Amino acid sequence: MTTNRVTVMGSYVADLAFRIDRLPAWGETRMGQSFQLGPGGKGSNQAVAAARAAVPGKSQVSFISKLGPDPFAEIARTVYREEGIDTEYIFDSPNPTGAAAILIDAVKGENAIVVVPGACFELTLAEVDQAAALIADSTIFVAQLELPLATVEHGLRLAHSHGVPTILNPAPATRLPGSIYPLCDYLTPNETEAATLTGIPVTNLASAEAAATALLSRGVRNVILTLGAQGALIKNHTLTRHIPAVDAGPIVETTGAGDAFNGGLATALAEGMDLIEATGFACTVAGISVTRAGTAPSMPRRPEIDAILTLK
Repeated sequence: MTTNRVTVMGSYVADLAFRIDRLPAWGETRMGQSFQLGPGGKGSNQAVAAARAAVPGKSQVSFISKLGPDPFAEIARTVYREEGIDTEYIFDSPNPTGAAAILIDAVKGENAIVVVPGACFELTLAEVDQAAALIADSTIFVAQLELPLATVEHGLRLAHSHGVPTILNPAPATRLPGSIYPLCDYLTPNETEAATLTGIPVTNLASAEAAATALLSRGVRNVILTLGAQGALIKNHTLTRHIPAVDAGPIVETTGAGDAFNGGLATALAEGMDLIEATGFACTVAGISVTRAGTAPSMPRRPEIDAILTLK
């Protein structure tokens, strides 16, 4: 029996991933090692991560987005069917589904990404309102910044008005209006995003804590600042805690690690874990995801996560 619901509102784009021995310079053409086409977009990746991280039969993940009339959209619909993700509020657009060009350094596992959001960027306030009952019935609501800011704020405000806890993953990095911060129960920037939001370069735990403090002063209730290989820093008005990263094996690709973290965090919080436990769970999801290629395909399932947690 379903006991909780994670609702994710966000982007879907098709990922076109190219693996090369090193990133090309401007004006340079390089031969790649491999190419892969698959589902992507921060919102979609986080929905898949949340669904896979859940205890089977105990959670429902719903996704709010918009797709075009093309093969890229069919990739998405196939994934959602396979993962058991509720698609009632995925709307149709006559315009093309978006895409992301991902260049992956095959040696370092690092990446450079260009996103054209396409149809999902047309999600309107009225369409979000159509999903109001779903949002109100959610255990937790998740958003990112690959939708128009007005749409993101509207979704957060709707969830907040119904007392539904909210996670905002402020990615890609951009400045936010002051009105968004008080709508965030959990804000999950990485180092770059935290620096963009606060003007404080994040280079170590001390500067991460300073950036988190600045974000709390704007009305955020909990900051979870992700630090890559250094794990994550939790800060609220009564707690400061560093959670180490989880080493689940050799790093293959870091693309999607942030989405793995946020999807895992949403599931953990929806299941009633406390903030420290939920962040450790999310670090485990992210730690496993970087040991394999791809974004959505790299998201681990609950038995894999529990196996790592048992060893900790």
